[in-house]
Amino acid sequence: MPVRLRKFIGTILIIVLVVVYALVANTIAVATLGNAPWWGHLLYFLLTGLLWVLPAMVIIKWMAGPPQR
Repeated sequence: MPVRLRKFIGTILIIVLVVVYALVANTIAVATLGNAPWWGHLLYFLLTGLLWVLPAMVIIKWMAGPPQR
């Protein structure tokens, strides 16, 4: 697969990942954190704010292609 096509697909995948992840994370927060204390909100959004990076790293690694020989 050409590098330019791989990067284009990866960019679209990252955009979709961020939008879907934000919607799911906020939906879960609204459904479960209604009566939680402020530190519960802080921990939840800190964790979910950092957790999206893991699948994004996989996509970026795929975009980079196979290692050079």
